[in-house]
Amino acid sequence: MSRLLLVGAGHAHMTLMENIPAIRAKGHEVVVIGPGERHYYSGMGPGMLGGDYKPQDISFPVKRTCEQAGATFLVDKCVGIKPEEKLVVLESGQEISYDVASFNTGSSIVDDVVEEGSTNVYRVKPIENLLLGRERLMEMARKDHVRVAVIGGGPAGVEVAGNAWACGQEAGGNVSVALFHGKTFMSRAPDSVRELCRKALLKHGVELVGGGYVRSVSTGKVMLDNGQQHSADIIFIAMGVRPRPLFEPSGIPAGPDGGLLVNKFLQSPRYPDIFGGGDCIWFEPQPLDKVGVYAVRENPVLYHNVVAQLEGAPLMEFSPGGDYLLIYNTGGRTGVLHKFGIRFGGGLAFRIKDYIDSAFMKKFKPEYERTGRYA
Repeated sequence: MSRLLLVGAGHAHMTLMENIPAIRAKGHEVVVIGPGERHYYSGMGPGMLGGDYKPQDISFPVKRTCEQAGATFLVDKCVGIKPEEKLVVLESGQEISYDVASFNTGSSIVDDVVEEGSTNVYRVKPIENLLLGRERLMEMARKDHVRVAVIGGGPAGVEVAGNAWACGQEAGGNVSVALFHGKTFMSRAPDSVRELCRKALLKHGVELVGGGYVRSVSTGKVMLDNGQQHSADIIFIAMGVRPRPLFEPSGIPAGPDGGLLVNKFLQSPRYPDIFGGGDCIWFEPQPLDKVGVYAVRENPVLYHNVVAQLEGAPLMEFSPGGDYLLIYNTGGRTGVLHKFGIRFGGGLAFRIKDYIDSAFMKKFKPEYERTGRYA
């Protein structure tokens, strides 16, 4: 019996996990490793911070789903790989063997500016941190005015700042939010989208702080490289993402950002029994943005290819596709949408995002969570 090992229970592995019964019917064992019993959908994380969604609305019960399908699910983290021996090393000390392995270990927040031991500082990944930040913000706002600082001028910073404001409104409005964006704001977005995001945040009363990059973050303090010092009670770190340092230290070829180097089959060129998808890979044919749409598009290819590799069948090429829809949740049930030159902001943008995200959740959630009938 061959063993398929899925390292990570995220977006790129959803179709694989959905088809565990079919994979087992072919005579293969399936083992899944994930850091928790539930997996949170990052696209809805800011909405959870802002109070639009509850934790269960934006998460999948991956452990229960996999186990009910006949797989073994280990709540653990991969800390190393021995590709020559076909072993994965876990944080618990266990070593798990595989015949074919697929990695969907996601990414972590760039947090080099955060001083060790700092409190009330929340990295926006893992997504569960946004729930912790929300709970802390609500608790503090009941007692006094709360100053929130968001570090990062990209899409994550925009969404977290807008939804920190929304959380503050729910807490009684005793909250002020400042977004620290360095010398550029939404630098990779078209000018019109950048302006829509800027207007959305300013309408909420979010202060946009530029002119200097953040040099350090510590408890209650944000220091800029121009010498300015700002006080904050709660700080969110949203400075961009990078793959965890897992592959290169294990002797597996990696891309410039440390992500697993994969070819057009989403397969390691050196180790053909290793595949990967989502934020943890570097796609050799062309760089891909760290956005969830690619993980979703990779689903059917990963499913086909890992099963084909187990059975010695031909592999399928992954085509990233063209332009994709992007909608930012700017807080207070408003958003900014853009695709194919169509760009607008407001409530309609949020409603479109909510519809798409909710449909994605419904597609992969088990029936007992979709219907509310628990066994």
